[in-house]
Amino acid sequence: MDRFDTMSVLLAIVEAGSLSAAARQLRAPLSTVSRKIAELEQHLGTRLVIRTSRGIALTDAGRAFVAASRRILGQLEEAEREAAGEYSAVRGALHVTAPIAFGQRHLLPVVLGFLAEQPEINLRVTLADRQISLAEEHVDVALRIGHLADSALIATRVGTVRRVICASPDYLSRRGVPRRPEDLVQHDGISFQGFAVAPESRYRRDSAAFAVDPRPRLAVNTTEAAIQAALAGFGIVRLLSYQVEKELRSGQLQILLPDFAPEPLPVSLVYPEAELLPLKVRCFLDWTVPRLRERMAGLHGGGP
Repeated sequence: MDRFDTMSVLLAIVEAGSLSAAARQLRAPLSTVSRKIAELEQHLGTRLVIRTSRGIALTDAGRAFVAASRRILGQLEEAEREAAGEYSAVRGALHVTAPIAFGQRHLLPVVLGFLAEQPEINLRVTLADRQISLAEEHVDVALRIGHLADSALIATRVGTVRRVICASPDYLSRRGVPRRPEDLVQHDGISFQGFAVAPESRYRRDSAAFAVDPRPRLAVNTTEAAIQAALAGFGIVRLLSYQVEKELRSGQLQILLPDFAPEPLPVSLVYPEAELLPLKVRCFLDWTVPRLRERMAGLHGGGP
């Protein structure tokens, strides 16, 4: 039994949510995936994975073994990187992550230019509106919006984004324009759960306007859906300025209560603290930071 291979299969099952989904991801027969897990459980003398109607669940032993597997495979990957010369040459695999809308509109054009300049780099870009663990998911560099709490990460600020409350002119013509934060309770609201912490609760600490909630008329789970609903005149929405830059410039959406806006949020590139930074990461940062700062300076209130 190849223990490293079996650990990788187990992690694939956990990340995919089921044996069949992991088999598709690994491009391996389901019977092979199932056999490897059975062999691992037999070797360890304990049950790791329980099949359920919704996919799989881990036993206590399974959760402990998965955590250990992530750590061991991470150390193995680091050793392979060093042996392959990633600390002496710009080459190898580079994993970068960012929020979906920001990544599509601003980060991706920059990193594609970097990829074109570096033929020995294999780039993986994960766009997700959730807080991704750099250590657990083997991420080299992440773009984060907001104040950083993880002291184990090094951060380089590339700009800021404003937090805005906005609505369509059609909605405002029908319902009136709120002049004070207290007026928001008389209006319909569009909310979304894009990040692990809802924007409404995350913003409240530093703005009276963001402490008052409109009546929740519609709840969606993506930023784009919230924007479409606001454009259709269904209510007031709270967003980050870059998410509605085009709509604000065209007048399709109008900013409300600008005098009560909270302080802008920092936008940073973060990476794990390390005694020796791989050259691929240093080169990526040297390429990306000035170009992102230039793009951010072109946004409303987005300078570094």
